[in-house]
Amino acid sequence: MASNAYQKFYRQFTKKILDKIVSPQVLGDTEKLENTIHDPNTPNSPICYVIQDDSTSNKVLIDNETEKRNLSPAFAPLVLSENYQEDDSFIILEPSKSNASAYYPDKIIRLVEFLLKHPEQDVLLVPTTILWGRAPENEDSWYKALMADAWTKPTGIKQALNITLYGRDNYIEFHQAISLRSLIDSAIELTPNFSPAHYVVTELNKQFNGYKEAILGPDISDRRNVIKKLMMSEAVKEAILNESIHKKISVNEAENLAHKYLDEIVSDFSYSTLRFAEIALTKLWTQLYDGIEVHNFDTVRELAKDYEIVYTPCHRSHIDYLLLSYVIYNRGLMIPHIAAGINLNMPVVGQLMRGAGAYFIRRSFNGNALYTAVFKEYIYSMLSRNTPMEYFIEGGRSRTGLLLAPKKGMLAMTIQSHLRGNSKPIAFIPTYFGYEKLMEGSSYIKELGGQKKQAESLFGLLKSIQKIEKVFGVVHVNLGEPVFLDDLLKKHNAPEHVALHEEMPASVKATVNDVAIEILENINKAVVINPISLISLVLLNAPTHALAEREVIQRLEQLRNLLKLYRYDERMKMTELSNQEIIQYAMKLKQVELIEHDNERWVKVSDTQVGLLKYFSNNILHTFILPALIAKVLKTQTEQQVFVIAKADLLSQVIALYPEIQKAFFLKWDESEVQTEIEQLLQYFVTEKLIQINDQDHIQISDADPKVRLLSAFAHLYDVNVVVKDAEKEDKEK
Repeated sequence: MASNAYQKFYRQFTKKILDKIVSPQVLGDTEKLENTIHDPNTPNSPICYVIQDDSTSNKVLIDNETEKRNLSPAFAPLVLSENYQEDDSFIILEPSKSNASAYYPDKIIRLVEFLLKHPEQDVLLVPTTILWGRAPENEDSWYKALMADAWTKPTGIKQALNITLYGRDNYIEFHQAISLRSLIDSAIELTPNFSPAHYVVTELNKQFNGYKEAILGPDISDRRNVIKKLMMSEAVKEAILNESIHKKISVNEAENLAHKYLDEIVSDFSYSTLRFAEIALTKLWTQLYDGIEVHNFDTVRELAKDYEIVYTPCHRSHIDYLLLSYVIYNRGLMIPHIAAGINLNMPVVGQLMRGAGAYFIRRSFNGNALYTAVFKEYIYSMLSRNTPMEYFIEGGRSRTGLLLAPKKGMLAMTIQSHLRGNSKPIAFIPTYFGYEKLMEGSSYIKELGGQKKQAESLFGLLKSIQKIEKVFGVVHVNLGEPVFLDDLLKKHNAPEHVALHEEMPASVKATVNDVAIEILENINKAVVINPISLISLVLLNAPTHALAEREVIQRLEQLRNLLKLYRYDERMKMTELSNQEIIQYAMKLKQVELIEHDNERWVKVSDTQVGLLKYFSNNILHTFILPALIAKVLKTQTEQQVFVIAKADLLSQVIALYPEIQKAFFLKWDESEVQTEIEQLLQYFVTEKLIQINDQDHIQISDADPKVRLLSAFAHLYDVNVVVKDAEKEDKEK
């Protein structure tokens, strides 16, 4: 009794302290959890909150949050019958310290035995993760970064420090409820020779390790040991021997060379570096951007526990590296290890990047068999440890704003490594970055004008810091529809396993191609129609890059109507600013200006911004290129003074030209689907009164001047972005 009274007093004392200094960030869908708990299919099932380690402060924190969110109270007695009751509704997975010989928690053994005797009853288990120093948006101390939670269980002193340092900076997630009855049933079926408690504890620990791995990343050793293990792998040892034979050097020299390559490649991941970087980036984003908007992140959260996550974003700015890692970490998942070009391995900067998970890759392997072998083995080791990864599917940064053709080297190595075995199923996460201004904007304009691309340098990086005080608007990060590798492997009947030295089968090569194209198509599906890209498309499609303000507003409205009626994809996001607000916003970012012309206000692209606005209009061009093609066919008719065309003829002409633009703009429809899209777009043209369709399926094209101008504007999009490119391509071939 004295012991229980002391525990109650200690809990109350802890609660008073935590109430004053702790405000956790709660992730997970608690409303969904509450609905699960009250599901009519699980009536009157009591709730137990499961944690791995016994910690009074963590238990009090959970109890506080259950009270705030109207969940079943954690410190309430667990009552299963008149004759069975537990003091609280917690399950601690570590065995009791008072019973050192026990392999399983006493409470789990008691619950399992009770449920075996009473098959009509159940208990819902709610695994709950708490990490201190893992809600980084409130961080303001460099010292705190050193104390953040990792995989190791904190000592009592460190836990006290955690509470002191991270009172406003901790992370709690209630995971979805698990039926203890279903775990017991599985135990009886799958491990009949073991106590069901063994299976229950093992499965719950697996769940927690999955949650922790998704949040903290795998429990990895230090860089030195990683390199040591890679040097001892059979693949690297064989490559060293081959290098010695083919290059006629000693095995020791070949080993030194392999070690040098690994030292050049391997990351030096550090939680402290990660926290330091997060603090610095929080301050940077505050100065640089008006906000960071993130869309569809829940998709990744749901996949992270069961899949190897490979982020495959488009590449538009050096900010991409930092931005995606920041977004991932800030939302409670482990940042990926990032493939970075060796050109970024600069003094100081390179080491910081390594500490934040970057590993460096040469632009070309140049037939270097040893380098290829050690790099592939490093990729395989990361997949085997279920380390989240990231690389840019386009290879380098796009200077035009359009997606580049995929570079498939990293993709092929990832798929080859997966087929060697020992990795989870892979989900590629296409990611769209939508900027409103670019830090590299001026250099892009120079490069597009013919100036040679400048190599990255520490001096250039320091010089770019001068831009921090400038306004760069809002940046959007939209995570696209995942691409599941196993689905495409099955589609091509690829083998489930390919040994290291086996030649890549044609079915796997076809899978690599399909994955690459689907990633790019899904990046485009996640397009963000921001104010700058939209007004850029309007003004750059006008003579002298200027229009009367009333006409800009009208054209913006027409384009928005198109995107509302003909939504490119469910993941597409569009600005909510009004048309007038879009103009004002572009002026604020100094992209456009107002001028007086013919006693009327006109909107004009700022002279220095033409090249960059072309870049931003290209970001969203794929959403308009199919209607532009339709308009081109209709406009060609009117140029011949023919204002009627059979719908069947129009469909035939558009479908014949479609494969060209599908390939160039990575459009999402195949040839069997595009006819339906054309039919829908024709309805938009009818809505805008550009055409009429009669009962005989003939299209009457309007000859009214305002309608002709809109049709011409759409057709012009096709002319300057497809026809002109074709002409340039022919010139190059000649």
